[in-house]
Amino acid sequence: MKQKIAVTLEEELVVFLDEQANGNRSEYLNQLLETERKRTIEAELIRALKEDYSDMEYLAEIKIWDSVVTDGLDDAEG
Repeated sequence: MKQKIAVTLEEELVVFLDEQANGNRSEYLNQLLETERKRTIEAELIRALKEDYSDMEYLAEIKIWDSVVTDGLDDAEG
């Protein structure tokens, strides 16, 4: 769902926006913000994974869980 908003920009930024947007400011800004959103989420995920990877207690717990993840799967084959 799209929502209409009002923003105030510096004049030179409006000129730049118009040069880049090919006549569709809204679509350009949507694409720009979506790209930035994805970049931000990816950076946060990488930060969290690095944090997890440096936590030896967490890694030891994951190793334990990995050893039991397939428990009972052979039983399903009959």
